[in-house]
Amino acid sequence: MAIGFEAHRVSGAGAARLGRLYTAHGVVETPVFMPVGTQAAVKAVTPEELEQAGARIILSNTYHLYLRPGADIIAEAGGLHKFMNWSGSILTDSGGYQVFSLGELREIREEGVEFRSHLDGSRHFFTPELAVKVQEALGSGIAMVLDECPPYPSDRDYVLSSMERTTRWAERSLRAATRQDQALFAIVQGGMYRDLREQHARQLIDLDFPGYAIGGLSVGEPKELMYEMLSWTAPLLPENKPRYLMGVGSPEDLLVGVEHGVDMFDCVLPTRLARHGVVLTLDGRLNLYNAVYTRDYSPISTECTCPACCSYSRAYIRHLLKANEILGVRLTTLHNLHFILQLMADVRASLLEGTFSSFKREFLSRYKTAEESKSS
Repeated sequence: MAIGFEAHRVSGAGAARLGRLYTAHGVVETPVFMPVGTQAAVKAVTPEELEQAGARIILSNTYHLYLRPGADIIAEAGGLHKFMNWSGSILTDSGGYQVFSLGELREIREEGVEFRSHLDGSRHFFTPELAVKVQEALGSGIAMVLDECPPYPSDRDYVLSSMERTTRWAERSLRAATRQDQALFAIVQGGMYRDLREQHARQLIDLDFPGYAIGGLSVGEPKELMYEMLSWTAPLLPENKPRYLMGVGSPEDLLVGVEHGVDMFDCVLPTRLARHGVVLTLDGRLNLYNAVYTRDYSPISTECTCPACCSYSRAYIRHLLKANEILGVRLTTLHNLHFILQLMADVRASLLEGTFSSFKREFLSRYKTAEESKSS
């Protein structure tokens, strides 16, 4: 088998699960957050630093690697792991979200989607079969089917048509898959319609994929609606297979996802915030560009053991950011990744100890969300 998975529910923790994902590149403890290395690199950090921060699996982007440098070059280098010198596990998405976010630069047909490269305007035609072929050339341990991610809001007829096409594409993806060492995950869509989510989950479960992702959330809908959709969708997925919530990575969303039985998460949020000088702490987000930190010689957080917090002050990192020094972004990125990865390690520890519910309650009682920060 390309992967193995075992998980068990924890008493008093809702649907939360503690598990292990077995891949050809090691064992991944779940629930897990996957840092995003869009172009075979997690921005501003080295693979060695990622490993030191606690990452065991990362995500790379098929669309971007297909366009540059090309799957053939990565295959010649021995696959994505060797190309980027990453010894841990890798999940590659299908590129579907990126293609569909191109708007007027793409056209959807039954056969696939035609799009213009955002790099040079060149035309390309992505099919479910090509998405699988490219990911097999990349050599990731986990690949994703090509799907269509409807925007929010979308009317029911459009979502239904899109969902049914995604099911047909999933069937074609399964037939196209040839690598025995790569697991192909399906993606449950259905927009914000409960019955469509249920229908799509049943269709994909009947196809017996090794794992299932929940797509089409965190695409602009209110957070309460996202949580509602998650509460409906996650319980539909098989207990004995990994569940992956795509594109979600704020601390509060991770905790809610875990509570609903999600095993895997990814998001660009930690690194994107870092590039704008925003750092995550147990008390919420801090924007180090703010003048209040000009003479603040304390670390980002006294409760953090990342390289940034152990050696540098808020004032110094703010200076680096204001001066456009690369080190500033490296330090904020290292901190944010360490924060999220440590949060997930603490979540797993609380699940093991049977204290997840109290851990979640205490964390959220202290942590100020982005929405709270705006209103305060």
